[in-house]
Amino acid sequence: MNHPRVIRAHYFVRSLVLLGFALFIAHLTSSGSLHYYIAPRMEPLVRYSPIPLAVMAICLAYQALFQSSTALCDCERPLSVSSWKNGVVYGLFLFPLLLGTLLPDQAMGSSAAAKKGMSLSSPLLAAEQLEEIFKAPDPYNAEFAELAKRLYPEEIIEVRPEIFSETIGAIELFQDRFRGKKVKLSGFVYQEPGAAADAHEFILGRFLVLCCTADSAPFGIVITSGQPLGRLAKDAWLEVEGTIEPQTREGKQIITVKAENIREIARPDTPYVYPSGDSVEAWDNSSGR
Repeated sequence: MNHPRVIRAHYFVRSLVLLGFALFIAHLTSSGSLHYYIAPRMEPLVRYSPIPLAVMAICLAYQALFQSSTALCDCERPLSVSSWKNGVVYGLFLFPLLLGTLLPDQAMGSSAAAKKGMSLSSPLLAAEQLEEIFKAPDPYNAEFAELAKRLYPEEIIEVRPEIFSETIGAIELFQDRFRGKKVKLSGFVYQEPGAAADAHEFILGRFLVLCCTADSAPFGIVITSGQPLGRLAKDAWLEVEGTIEPQTREGKQIITVKAENIREIARPDTPYVYPSGDSVEAWDNSSGR
């Protein structure tokens, strides 16, 4: 049996936590920063969540401040009266809220890629699927094949953000056929720590976000140049035009792009890429077909 004062204290703290999250999500939505944290398909679910969160916060605050002691619900297990335990429990909710409030809203870049590990192939294309591709492709591989048919006739293959990982996956799947084809793509600069000043290559990276940034996967394409590139500005955004050159490195086949033109661009408003529900339809729509 909890004393009404204990119940009121817990209700009031919970109302503040819920209100904090409601205000934080509302801020992200109004400032256009929500896409830094979650994928577009999740945004409709999160964008309006401040409304129910605020309603629950108001209800809890009303119970804590104005509800009569006899009407307070005491049906849950006994609430802790330990300040230390309560601080730890509620701190688990307040800590990420505090970080979100104090840290700037910005896109992930080289630092996050270094921690997660940069992949040189599309995260949507598994190695075992590459081994079986010439036998009996499943429906998943069939979409890559169908997209590859649309990419191949292009004079310059533009790796479009809305189907970025699918385009890379299609090229990887038929990399020998795409050898020598012209391609244009953009991303952020990633260079391995300790890269030499006379380095002739770097990685043009992107983050693939499935649902939220917690499950993001950095991957990129090796860009090579006939001339030393030096130390490029960390996290600079570049647009590269060049020729596809599949290579074998450390026993693994990857695609590289021999750069013919490199120019610096502004970071796009939405720097991440996301899986497409139908990459072939997306390509057709963007191509006006």
